[in-house]
Order: sequence, then C-alpha cells, then structure tokens
Amino acid sequence: MNYKLVFRLLGRLMMLEAVLMLPSLAVSLIYGQGDALAFVLTMGITAGIGALPAFLLKPRRSDLNARDGMAVAGLSWAVLSFFGALPAFFSGAIPGLVDAYFETVSGFTTTGSTILTDIEALPRGILFWRSFTHWIGGMGVLVLTVALLPRLSGRTSLLAKAESPGPTFSKLLPRMSDSAKVLYGLYLLLSLLEFVCLMLAGMNGYDALIHTFGTAGTGGFSNYNASIAAFQSPAIEWIIGVFMTLFGVNFAVYFHLVRREWGVAVRSEELWVYLSLVALATLGITATLVPAGTGFWTALRQAFFQSASVISTTGFSTTNFDLWPGLAKSILIVLMCVGACAGSTAGGFKVSRAVLLTKASFREIQRTLTPRKVSVIRFEGKSVQEDTLAQLGVYSFLYVCLALLGGFLVSVAGTDLTASFTAALTCLANVGPGFGAVGPVENFAFFPAPTKLLLSFLMLAGRLEVYPILVLFMPSLWKKN
Repeated sequence: MNYKLVFRLLGRLMMLEAVLMLPSLAVSLIYGQGDALAFVLTMGITAGIGALPAFLLKPRRSDLNARDGMAVAGLSWAVLSFFGALPAFFSGAIPGLVDAYFETVSGFTTTGSTILTDIEALPRGILFWRSFTHWIGGMGVLVLTVALLPRLSGRTSLLAKAESPGPTFSKLLPRMSDSAKVLYGLYLLLSLLEFVCLMLAGMNGYDALIHTFGTAGTGGFSNYNASIAAFQSPAIEWIIGVFMTLFGVNFAVYFHLVRREWGVAVRSEELWVYLSLVALATLGITATLVPAGTGFWTALRQAFFQSASVISTTGFSTTNFDLWPGLAKSILIVLMCVGACAGSTAGGFKVSRAVLLTKASFREIQRTLTPRKVSVIRFEGKSVQEDTLAQLGVYSFLYVCLALLGGFLVSVAGTDLTASFTAALTCLANVGPGFGAVGPVENFAFFPAPTKLLLSFLMLAGRLEVYPILVLFMPSLWKKN
C-alpha cells in the first residue's frame, strides 16, 4: 500500500468534512440551542488533524492502484464517521461516544437505524447534521471528492468504484470527474424538486430540508419521534413515497433521459424489475391489510409508502408495520433482502444481482436436462461474462455469511431470534428498522456497546459493497508497495 498517498487522501477528506459542517454550524447559530461550540471545536480538530497528512506527506507516486483505492474507501468511511460523531458527543446530545459513532455511521451509510429514544429533544443543529450525513453519504463521499478534486490522483475512478453501490459502476462520460459532476448535478436537481414539493405540501423549510436529505440519501432520519406519521398528511406521504422510489433508480437512467436517449432509458431491464417489485409488493400488502380492517385507500397508501421505504432502504415509516399480518411482513423482508437498483443512492443486495442470480439458477436447472446446450446469460441487452457470474456468486456467499454471522453475534446480547437477525440484516442492507425489538417504533439503544460496534461494522460493509471493509483485515493490504 502507498501509505503516503492513502493518508494524504484521508487528510483531504477530513478537511472536506470540516467544510461540510458549515451549514450545520449556521443552523446552530440561527436557532441558538447551545450546540454551535461543538461544531466549531469539531471543525477545528478535524481540519487540523487532516491538514497534517494532506500538506506534509509527499508521495513519490500519485497514481492509485486497486489496493490503495480499497484502503481509502474502507478507511475513509470509518474515519469520517468518527469525526462526524464528535458534534453530538461534544454537545452532550448523545453522551456516549459509541452511541454517537453508531448514529453517525448510520447517517453516512444511509441506514437510518438509531439509538435515540427522544429525537425531538436534540438541538436543531445536531439534527440537521445528522440528516445532512445522509445526503453526503447517499451519492458517496468519494464520488463527491472526485467531483471536487479531480486532480487528486491519476485513477480517480478507483475511488468511485470502491464505494459504488452496485455490481457495476457507470462511467457516464470519458473523464471520471465529469461523470461525478453529472451524478451530483442530477442528485441536486432531484433533491431540490422534492424540497419544493414538500414545501408546497405544507412543510416548513427546516422540516422539508431534513426529510429531503433523508429521502435523497435513502437514509430515513427524521427530526420527529413518529417519523413521517407526525405530519398526518397523505400528500406528504405520497410525495416522499414517490421520491423514495425515484432515488432507488440507477442514476444512469436519468442521465440518458436528460440526454433524450429515451430508448436506452426505457429498455433498462433492472428498472422494470425494480418498478414491478414495488407495484407487486404494494398490491400484495394492500390485499392483506384490507381484510384486516384497513380502508382501501389508506391501505394502498401505507402499502406503497412502506414498500418504497424498504426496497429503497430509506427506512421512513408512517405506521407500525410490525403489527401487520404475517404475509405483509414477509413481503417487506423480501424487499429488504433485494434492495433497489445498482447505481442509485440505495443500499441492499441490489435488483441487478437478484436478476442475474435468478437467470443463472434457471440456466443451471436447464443444464440438467440439456447438458450440451451452450446458453449465454444476457442482462440489459448485453451478454454477461462467466467470471462476472463467478464474482457474483462469491459476493452473494459473503453477503449471506455476514448476515448470518452478524445475527448470531447480535443474539449473544440476549435478544430474541427476530430482533437479532433482522437487526443484522437491516444494518447490512442499510434499511434502518427491523422487526420486534428493533421495529419501526423501537430503536437500537438497548444493545450493549460491543453489539453497536458490530452493527456499525455491518452498516459500513453493506454500504461499501463488502469488499473495501473486509480487505482492511487482510495482511497483504498493509504491505508497503
């Protein structure tokens, strides 16, 4: 590993994080709830420590290789989450450092799991930063860095690929920095559109920003204990439900739409599977809620909202779906396991992987009948290489192992089977709420500190597509180039 280059980049990221705290500091000063000093102190510490390697280290080679890219991705999210936790810790809003770290990891990874029992008691500046981490982490810290600092290395695409939320990374334009700028432009445009819609629906500016951050980053932090249910507004629920669905779409589709390449966008196989899953889940859950006594239109709205929330891994809630019939909860678990599209701001396993695994499974079953037949799997109109399918199999195995091992280790804390395994799965899939003791009206505060650190690890692993976190434990990574 090129230590000087890796730590120089980490230093620059820390300085960028300090700058990104400025809006939260401004909110703290506007509302004057005593948390401004915590931001000033954190910004000084973060920028000061980051400046040391950023300016003092002079690497002989400035090109990133695969190991360096993975190291920067894995280390940066863990480090930025630590320093991002300091405002809540210094202000006393979250007294425990482990609790503050868990909450911040949940924010940056856009998971939305929380240890807070009374969200509304926190200062508005802290709540703003808490949700703003969703917006930062949604498109990716490193993608933002590539957009702002295109000259930081010769192979900046490695940074974006290392944290890309999906099995493939769409390089939309020849230059990686241009692709990153396009992605953030689309991200900002959709965010502004949702903000305006929420304002028109009756939200004030602060609430609209908070919930836009949570939706755009598919994170789900709200500044109200009751989440979206606090507004008691069907219009707001429909708006957020639609935008949760939109932010779960591969941003390459929007790029093609902006360029008026309608055919390319409409022919996206992953897009249609994703939208079909949302529609089928909505209809299926509605069909279970109506016989249970819920009115049709209420059931349809709740079913669509929670389906969009879970499959996009946002985690907002309008009702306690833990009380729904077993079939409805089973549908949500399936959506939790699948996730949204690759190249979106969502977490989860990804629709593209699920489609490829399904096609590969059918092909293997067919081979038992016609072993000599040569069959090529196609996805998005292109043939899929066999090594890609092999890599997908390995990734799927690691993903399942992390979920099962995580659930087992969480159960050591004494929680029941439902809470243990859904806590591990919801953190790995970056969804937020689970079932039982970690359901939509509950929180993760009761877990001991080691379990919270384990769940933080799972959130980071899920957001970074497993490999950048796991390679940090490989001795070969730390060998000097």
